[in-house]
Amino acid sequence: MSDDIHVAIRSDIDIVTARHQGRTLAAQIGFTATDATLIATAISELARNIVLYAKQGEIILRRIENLHTRGMMIVADDSGPGISNIQNVMRDGYSTSGGLGLGLPGVKRLMDEFGIDSQLGTGTTITIKKWLR
Repeated sequence: MSDDIHVAIRSDIDIVTARHQGRTLAAQIGFTATDATLIATAISELARNIVLYAKQGEIILRRIENLHTRGMMIVADDSGPGISNIQNVMRDGYSTSGGLGLGLPGVKRLMDEFGIDSQLGTGTTITIKKWLR
């Protein structure tokens, strides 16, 4: 889709850029400031995971619609090592980086839809959606 916003993720500055782009698109779609902040927080977490674990990847931001409303889809895509145990990373408190372990479970709670596809040695794609209420 030509309207997609692609942000290459390789460093902390790219995380800030992706977060800003996400907040801007959320406002254009009509999300409240609170929801735009939740979206930006989810983007930050996904982008930080790319930097920490895969070293580089991409965040894709897209306007979406269904019969009832419109919203935003965020895809975090990398060709890093993949996730060996998705059940573990989706468990509150689990962390391989020594952090709080709020990452992916927190992202899932912030958004309306959450999907994860990861192949060892190939990479990970996480797709999240937030719908206007």
